[in-house]
Amino acid sequence: MAGRDYRWKSPSPPYFENYGFQQDNNNAFSRPVQPNFYEAFQPPRPQLSPAPHYIPQVSTIHSVPAINEHKSQTWWTPRRKKIACIVAATSVLIALLIVGAVLCWYFVTMSCQMKCGTSGSCVRSIQWCDGVAQCPGGEDESYCVRMYGPDFQLQAYIPATSSWLSVCNENWGDSQGRSVCQDMGYSTYVKSSSVSATSATEGYLKLNTSVVNGKLQSRIYKSSFCTSGVVTLRCIECGSSTKNVENRIVGGSQASLGDWPWQVSLQYNERHVCGGSIITSNYILTAAHCVEGAYSSPYAWTVYVGSISRSTAGIRYYVKSVIGHQKYDTKTKNNDVALMRLKISILFSSTVQPVCLPNAGMPWASGQSCWTSGWGATYEGGTSSNVLNAAMVPLIDADTCNRPAVYNGAVTSTMICAGYLRGGIDSCQGDSGGPLVTKTNSLWWLVGDTSWGTGCANVNKPGVYGNITEFLPWIFLQMQTYG
Repeated sequence: MAGRDYRWKSPSPPYFENYGFQQDNNNAFSRPVQPNFYEAFQPPRPQLSPAPHYIPQVSTIHSVPAINEHKSQTWWTPRRKKIACIVAATSVLIALLIVGAVLCWYFVTMSCQMKCGTSGSCVRSIQWCDGVAQCPGGEDESYCVRMYGPDFQLQAYIPATSSWLSVCNENWGDSQGRSVCQDMGYSTYVKSSSVSATSATEGYLKLNTSVVNGKLQSRIYKSSFCTSGVVTLRCIECGSSTKNVENRIVGGSQASLGDWPWQVSLQYNERHVCGGSIITSNYILTAAHCVEGAYSSPYAWTVYVGSISRSTAGIRYYVKSVIGHQKYDTKTKNNDVALMRLKISILFSSTVQPVCLPNAGMPWASGQSCWTSGWGATYEGGTSSNVLNAAMVPLIDADTCNRPAVYNGAVTSTMICAGYLRGGIDSCQGDSGGPLVTKTNSLWWLVGDTSWGTGCANVNKPGVYGNITEFLPWIFLQMQTYG
């Protein structure tokens, strides 16, 4: 089979004389010229009137103070220089310490350590999953528990160490299991069990029995040992299929009823547009590019389940809400995922079943066999097929997919590649949003949703799918928000 959309930078002072006063000729006298015949006799001296005095007027603007040529004793001694240097150095050090303290305070209390979705709000990393919602949309408390690995081990996030730890089975029961499933966004609960605890260098988590209310993250404490095993949790029965993977040849072929019971046909105004996957009785997962623009309104959408032929449409369900990823990029196809919330719940049967959402730590590896299915065109440029087709495609690592000859760096962490570099087998137009699944531990897991590619089944142009593992926090937040 060959849906997806077409897969597609100073001067001297003025001279002056200051005599103080000048003699007047009218006041001059001359000593008598006759000889002094009598030594003891002193002739009378004439009475002189005081000489007139005047003070010359000198402009003070041009006066220059007298220069004191006496040198004062030097003040700037070596000892005082040393003291001044010590004081200056100490002042600089104190200033640097103050600046450092202010910067530390800012980055610890004011910097954006953890971002709350698209609201622009931020919280401290220690507040993430502390049992109290600080983000406007509750994002900091929406993905604090998870299932890990193919055996569904329950883990909780510890903000103090930014790590995930397994929950010890001690004092665990169905009531705790049911509460966790509900907090995650599921409306169902299947069972709780346990498996042997493997060596954990960071320890385990145990229930605090003195706290009976609240979310799990506010009811646990850390322990270095766990002798009762760790909790495994199933919130929904999923991943069952009648398909035998051994009886299918590699290549596009018609599906049998029940092979891919999670496959749905998404029809807009009763015309097949995209594929999708059942993940719970209330939610369908598909691609964001299927529901952008005019297609974002839920009223014209119908979902058909339990059929492999478009001529016999199967059971019809109406859509209540269309939820596209808020960070979906139309040009790059980054974050190409969406959910449809149905008006009423799907009734499950042997031919209508949910696929398992991947748990964290699933062992996806290059070369792993996956299957893609849909009603897309069987050749490039063709029309949608009337019957459901499926093809086996191996996973391709991101380094290979990002080679210049392949997709030249266009594949991001929110994408995953599958197909053949030689071409020949691929998904095509009309398959968009449909499932890419694999079988592990006897269950079928949703690895990706059909997103984009260049042409259909071309050489060096494998299929590119949305990476469901990367979307898990977003998926569970929507399930919690929309119910």
